Amino acid sequence: MSFRTFHEFYPFYLGEHANRTSRRLHVVGTTLAVAQLLLVFLTGNPWLLLSGLLTGYALAWVGHYFFEKNTPATFKYPLFSLRGDFAMARDVFTGRIPW
Repeated sequence: MSFRTFHEFYPFYLGEHANRTSRRLHVVGTTLAVAQLLLVFLTGNPWLLLSGLLTGYALAWVGHYFFEKNTPATFKYPLFSLRGDFAMARDVFTGRIPW
């Protein structure tokens, strides 16, 4: 499967995150990663950048391997997948996708 645009990719991405627990883990992981990134700028502690990446990916991968039973799209579509994380979090926070 090949995607030329994010608009084409996003329905696939959402299909890979149909399990509610997995979706919740992704949103929590994305939120924590963003919070830690902001703390990097506020505290100047670069270790928070690594911690944010590990936190975000660890929670997302737990969701994929234990709840979705699929492989993360990050491995094949890294940039679209990262954008999908933020789009899905936005859609959850705005009520477009159930929490």
